[in-house]
Amino acid sequence: MSFNLSTDTGLTALDTVLAQQANVIGQQVYTNTLHVSPWLDLCPQSQFPEGMSYQLTTLVYERSIPTKDAAGSNAGLQWHDLATLQSGNTFNTVQKEGEQPLDGATDQTAGPLGGGADLDAADLRSYVRFTKQLKPYTLQRATIESPKIGLEDLMFAVHREQQLNAVTDIMTESTRYSLENRNRDEFMRVAGNLVPCLTATPILTTVDAVAGAGTADDEFEGLTLGDSNGNAGTVTLLTSGSGNTDVTPDKNISNAVLDKIYNRMNRQGAGLEAYGRENGRPVYALVLSSEASYDLLTEAEYRDDVRYNNSRVSDLIAPLGVEKSFRGFYHLVDDLAPRFTIAAGILTRILPYTVTSGIMSDNAAYETATHEAAYVMHPQVLENQVPNPTRGSKGVQFDPVSFRGDFRWTNIKDEQKNPDGLIGYFRAIMAMATKPIKPKFGYVILFQRGAAAAGV
Repeated sequence: MSFNLSTDTGLTALDTVLAQQANVIGQQVYTNTLHVSPWLDLCPQSQFPEGMSYQLTTLVYERSIPTKDAAGSNAGLQWHDLATLQSGNTFNTVQKEGEQPLDGATDQTAGPLGGGADLDAADLRSYVRFTKQLKPYTLQRATIESPKIGLEDLMFAVHREQQLNAVTDIMTESTRYSLENRNRDEFMRVAGNLVPCLTATPILTTVDAVAGAGTADDEFEGLTLGDSNGNAGTVTLLTSGSGNTDVTPDKNISNAVLDKIYNRMNRQGAGLEAYGRENGRPVYALVLSSEASYDLLTEAEYRDDVRYNNSRVSDLIAPLGVEKSFRGFYHLVDDLAPRFTIAAGILTRILPYTVTSGIMSDNAAYETATHEAAYVMHPQVLENQVPNPTRGSKGVQFDPVSFRGDFRWTNIKDEQKNPDGLIGYFRAIMAMATKPIKPKFGYVILFQRGAAAAGV
């Protein structure tokens, strides 16, 4: 039903949403469904804390190993002998500077450090420095409304129960599609590693932050491809290094690149919270399109890994339809994986669907887009926080509202436009904050579809 509360009056004729004539439709009412991806199941979710503002900060402590100096630039420990054997039966033990040695000398000058240097109190110490980062994040909100539906619309609609069920299914699909896209875009925004597939593929953790031949390098913190509402957009392809090295992908994704990422993640300590284990080794999640997964599985010299792999899939991954791992990764198919075109260093997002007057159509440009993105996921990259429903406090009462995109029927009376309460609509509210935890465990892989396999 087309009805504008801001301009129409209660006497305006209403365009019906539900079909009215029995000879227009058959006994069954069908709806087309959208693709379902793994982004809803793999992104951890928790409660957004109450009473702490809508802008919060994550405190992340970085890894640390002992160093030989207090500045923290010389890795290792200062190992030394507990005692040094001297002439006769006298043992010379380590003492602080200025103390009398056991052998009667005024100071130890030929101790474990050698070179005849005196022993300072700090000479045999090792140090552990603690470094931390503060990562702010903010609660965001979105609202979805259905067209207005009137009582007369329901009274004369044929098979109204089935039609309302179809409407409900469409609204559910809308919520799911919106959350999937948000989770995908947020992971791309938060991830701390960019991997452009080239003849010699780098893993970029810093990017050049200035235009032209600049020299400023900043920590890479993901790509924002489009606006904050998930609309298609353009962004200049990020480059790294003082010389603005061109990193426009010109190769396809390859197992060699994934092996490089896999080994790097293990050295970073990501294996402790991997999605599964095989032969004592961690297995990570790789989210990519069907075409990209097929290219990896059929790549020369790697087919035996599929043929002879009988490993058991973890309980978290099995419900997503994954039967086995492949070279340290679970292939999770996302057939709406982001695709792009690149011209003059500009990366342009191509959406899989177009919408005209509310009618959704497949986007032909998505099928022919030259570049695509894949992701290596880890449960500690980020966490989605959703506020709990609340009724208010201290005598201030509200109707509890779910912030998870659940549609509720709303019927608001208005003296002029809806005096009898005969017009209502469905409304859903979504609120969510993306809490960054360990972005360095997240990888965005950009590659050119159909090109030769990338190298390392």
